[in-house]
Amino acid sequence: MIVDVAAPVPFTVPLVTRFRRVTSRSGVLVGGAAGWGEFSPFPDYGPEVTRWWWLAAQEAAAEGYPDPVRDHVEINTIVPVVDPQRAHEMVTASGCRTAKVKVADPGVSLAEDEARIEAVRDALGVSGLIRIDANAAWDVDEATRAIRLLERAAGGLEYVEQPCATLAEMATLRRRVDVPLAADESVRTAEDPLRIAGLEAADIIVVKVQPLGGVRRALAVIEAAGLPAVVSSAVETSVGLSAGLALAAALPELPHACGLGTAMLLAGDVVADPLVPVDGRLRVRWVEPEPELLERWAPGDPEAVLDRYRAAAAAAGAAVPEEGGL
Repeated sequence: MIVDVAAPVPFTVPLVTRFRRVTSRSGVLVGGAAGWGEFSPFPDYGPEVTRWWWLAAQEAAAEGYPDPVRDHVEINTIVPVVDPQRAHEMVTASGCRTAKVKVADPGVSLAEDEARIEAVRDALGVSGLIRIDANAAWDVDEATRAIRLLERAAGGLEYVEQPCATLAEMATLRRRVDVPLAADESVRTAEDPLRIAGLEAADIIVVKVQPLGGVRRALAVIEAAGLPAVVSSAVETSVGLSAGLALAAALPELPHACGLGTAMLLAGDVVADPLVPVDGRLRVRWVEPEPELLERWAPGDPEAVLDRYRAAAAAAGAAVPEEGGL
């Protein structure tokens, strides 16, 4: 499964809005016989974690993806921590019928989250679905209070994503609130879904291809969980998004809109025709980077980006050339 690539291509693309306390996304694109893969872990992850991201890129380049069972995937729009007017504009422009709203950001009050959600509801109308993502920011008591308040502001929530950090907290919270809970950060290894199911800690799992080591491994994780899955992105370029799209397209059942509409969070892309939803849906297709766009988004310090790629490869047990670049 290992791809012999002498020159993996580093990139850095700015974000339109700060996301997860970062203002740009950096990574490496790798090409192989089956196509292109992306390695773009967040900066706070070390090699023992980023090795899974490396393996996902290798799968895309060497093996390609499983056959799809659908040709379109419904997408949710994502609303970062912005003011209510901007939130309304983003949802209206998206054409999506489901919105995922970020909440519980450091330094942002619950009242501000409430106002953002009210604006999203106004933009979606009564038939739209709202889900919120707290990124494990609350303890059980905080989550109980916040969910009840924000559910009223939303006029009903589809689910709450990762309200608490631990599965034990999630299991306790699940007995306190009526809103379904989704596990995101809690899903990282093949063992995690079994623990989630055993503790009855979530109703839904959120899966991302890169952190799980590829599409095939993600499919195994979902099967092990025995829970409905929402396929989400890790805020990748369209090359990385195509892996999430492949997973969503291959799932036997896909009851929820997927979080793969994040290309619009980037100030640019590495492909000429980015994976952007139309009328709230993505057509299943594969993409390739454009050389001139790779040049445009070349990082100022490419070796720093390539060093992370090499470290991840070493952690995965692979030999990677010391020299790399454009």
